[in-house]
Amino acid sequence: MNSASWHARITCGRETGAGFLVTERHVLTCAHVVARSGTEEVSVSFARAEDALPAKVVAHGGWDGHDTAPGDVAVLELDRSVALEPAEFAAPSDAYGDPPRRLVAYGFPKRFEEGTLAEYRATADQLIDGEWVQLEAWAGHGQPLAPGFSGAAVTLADSGQVVGMVSSAARDPGIRNGRMLPAQVIARYWPRLGELIPTPGYGPADKKRLRELVLARGPEFDGRPECSPERLYSDAVGAFGPPLPAGGFGSLWNATWYLLSEVPDAEAVARFAARLADFTEDAPTRSALRAWPSRVPDDRARPPLKAPGRAAAGTQPWSPILVEIEPSGSGDHQFLVEVSAYNGRHRRVVGSRALPADRVRGYALERIDEAYHELEPGARELIAFVLPRRWLNTDVAHWQRSADDDSPLGSFAPLVVMDLERRRSGGLQHKLLQKWLRLDGQSAARLHRIGCGSLGQDPVRLTIGLRRGADMVGFASPPRARGTRRLFQASLNAAVPVMLWPRSGCRGEHRDGVREGCAGEAFLDRLAEHLADLPPSELPFHIHELRELAYASEDPDPHWAYDLVLLWEDPRYLPDPTGYAHSPVG
Repeated sequence: MNSASWHARITCGRETGAGFLVTERHVLTCAHVVARSGTEEVSVSFARAEDALPAKVVAHGGWDGHDTAPGDVAVLELDRSVALEPAEFAAPSDAYGDPPRRLVAYGFPKRFEEGTLAEYRATADQLIDGEWVQLEAWAGHGQPLAPGFSGAAVTLADSGQVVGMVSSAARDPGIRNGRMLPAQVIARYWPRLGELIPTPGYGPADKKRLRELVLARGPEFDGRPECSPERLYSDAVGAFGPPLPAGGFGSLWNATWYLLSEVPDAEAVARFAARLADFTEDAPTRSALRAWPSRVPDDRARPPLKAPGRAAAGTQPWSPILVEIEPSGSGDHQFLVEVSAYNGRHRRVVGSRALPADRVRGYALERIDEAYHELEPGARELIAFVLPRRWLNTDVAHWQRSADDDSPLGSFAPLVVMDLERRRSGGLQHKLLQKWLRLDGQSAARLHRIGCGSLGQDPVRLTIGLRRGADMVGFASPPRARGTRRLFQASLNAAVPVMLWPRSGCRGEHRDGVREGCAGEAFLDRLAEHLADLPPSELPFHIHELRELAYASEDPDPHWAYDLVLLWEDPRYLPDPTGYAHSPVG
C-alpha cells in the first residue's frame, strides 16, 4: 500500500485534494476538488515523483456545486503520459463482507504534504440516494477523513485494489464517518472506467466494444419512449428480472453498465445489445450489436413457441413479422411505424420511426424485408399489419413488394391485418385466447354472413350473438361502407378471431332489402364455399394461395378474391400486445 505510486495529490488554486492514476494519462478525482479549473490551473503530483504535471478536466459527472449533489466526479488528463503503473480495481462486491473488509484511503490533509492513511470500512453495500456508500472508521482512533481526502482512492487493505473514491467526510471532527463513490458508480459518469472494473463473464475487450457501440448510436431516436434506457433494460431482463433502480437511468450507458455490473445474466446483456441494434440506423453498428458477444446465445437458438391444438399438432407454428402503424400524436397525418420479428416468444424490433403518411409505405416495406434476417431458415413467415381502424381497408396486400419487385406483397407471403384498438384491449385479447382454445377442439368453424340485407341489425345484439355462436364473420362490403361500420365494430367487440371482406363495395339494384346482382353477396357465396372444412388456424396459408391464384388470373374480369382482406388474430403467436399509455411524442 505505502509503495503504490499511483496515488496523486491534486491542486487547483487554493484547493487541495487527492486522486489516483487509472491510465497512463488519466487521473480520477472529485469534481469539487477542481471546481475552479475554469479559472485556476490544475496540477497533479504523484507520491514518488518530484515534479507536478499540468492537467485539464476532460470529463465531468455533472456535479452542480451542492454537497449532496450526484456526479461529484472529474477525470483529469495529464499533459503527458507517465511511466507509472495505474491503479488496479477490485470487483464491486469485494468491498463488503462479513466480517467487514478493512479499507484504506490515502489523502493529503493539512500538515501532511506527503500524504497520510485513514482506515475505514463500508457500513453496507446499500447505496444512499443511488450514489454513495457510507464509510465508518475502522477504529476509534487514528486519522479521520478530512479535507484533503476528497478524491482519494478507497482500497482493500490486503491487496491495494481500488473499490471506490472518497467523496465527502463529516464536518465535525468528532464524527468519524464519510462517503465513498463505489467504482461501479464512477463508471456511470466515465464509461471508459467500466473496462477496468472486473465484471464476471466479461473481459475488458468485451466491455470496450460494447461501450464504443453504445456511444456510436446516433441521436435520432433519443427522447422516444420505445427506445428509452428504461424500456430497453426492461425488455432485456424480462418481466421477472431485476427491477429498474430507483430513478431509472440517466443515460443509455448507465443502463448498459448497470446490466454489466449488477445483473448476473449474460443473455440479458446480449438481448439488450440486440434490442439496441433495432434502433441503430448505421448498418455496420447494427450488425456488430446483434453479434455481441458472440459466445452468448440469444433467443434465436431457442425452439419456437408451439401453440396448442391443431396448429402445433399438424403444422409448423407461425413466425410473424409484425408491422404496427399508429397515430404518433403529433398531427392527423403523422404515424409511428414499428416493424418487429418474432422467434418464439421473443420479439425483436427491426425498425421504429415517426413518419408522415406518405412515407409509411416505403419505410414499412424496407423494414419488412430486413426483418427476414431475424427469422430461422425454416420459419413459416406471416406478415401481420396492425392498423388503426380507419386504415383496415388499406390495400397493404397490393403494395408493390419492393423497388425491384412489382409483385403484390400479398403474393409474397401470407398476409393478415389486425385492429389496433382491439390488440390493445386486455379483455378482448383474453376473449380471443378463449376462442382459439375452443376452436382447437372443433372439427369445423362457423361462418356468420353479414350481407347487403343484414345492415339493419342491432350492433349490441350482434356482438352478443357472435360471442356465442360464430368463429368467423364474412362481410359483403368493406368496413367503412354505409351501414357496415357499426356492424364491423360489433364483430370486433365480439372477439371474432377471423373476419373477411372485399375492399370494394356492393353494386346492384336494391329490391326488398336485398341488392340484386350484388357482388358482395356473390363474394360471400364463394367465400363460404372456399372456407368449408378449413381450420381457422391455417387460413393465412390458404388465403395466400387464393391470392396467388387471383393475382395470376388472366381472366378479363377480376377474380372474386382479388380484393379479399383477411383480419386474423391469434395472440398466442403475437405476445405482448400492450401499447403505450401515452403519446410517443408527448
